[in-house]
Amino acid sequence: MHTETVYVPTPDGTADAFAAFPDRGARHPAVLMYPDGFGIRPVLREMARELAGHGYYVLVPNYFHRYGPTPVIELPAHIGEEDRPALFAQLMPMIEAHTVDHALRDADAYLTFLAARPEVAPGPVAVTGYCFGGLLATRTAVAHPDRVAALAAFHAPVGADGLDALTGLTARVHFGHAESDLTSDQLIDLNRALDAGGVDHTSEIYPGTRHGFTMSDTDAFDPAGLDRHWDRLLPLLDRTLTGG
Repeated sequence: MHTETVYVPTPDGTADAFAAFPDRGARHPAVLMYPDGFGIRPVLREMARELAGHGYYVLVPNYFHRYGPTPVIELPAHIGEEDRPALFAQLMPMIEAHTVDHALRDADAYLTFLAARPEVAPGPVAVTGYCFGGLLATRTAVAHPDRVAALAAFHAPVGADGLDALTGLTARVHFGHAESDLTSDQLIDLNRALDAGGVDHTSEIYPGTRHGFTMSDTDAFDPAGLDRHWDRLLPLLDRTLTGG
């Protein structure tokens, strides 16, 4: 497995990113993986390596690059509930300032970067993301129906832009929701919007999970939820990007 820090030119400066891909001298389908609000850190690098081991070039961008390179803020090795108030006091101004326009300019840059990489196979890509990163992944897929063939978002505020913002989504989709993140009625409304748009999708609440359940360095981590996430994500990518 090859891993490296790469640098992506954007209209607002250079974004650092973590890249992982099989060290086989071949070209691989690309997956753009947006981290949660805590950003690139060991758990995200490990998840990227895990995904790359299935035959993908995985790019994990620092979408807070306007504030500096990774780490944008210092994080404890384990993010406990007691750590969150102080961390979010630093993160929320950056999250709130990360406008749709910023997100889409960055998405253009990430996709352009991937298309030019010699390790990346030609053809469509997938986007996935966690928490706020899942919202960014969704915005990327909606904005680039010609480039993004698969979208997966986990414990993400998918409806934060309004359900109308999903109009034009053509990618195959999986949304894995934390039990604490939305009600069954909200899930019904989301799935109706996806059905109305003709989106090939699965969208479900993962039983017993809390927001952030995929992240093993937080108190929200749920091993069964993480396993379920891989059980949904890997077949989606295989079916969409490799024809499996």
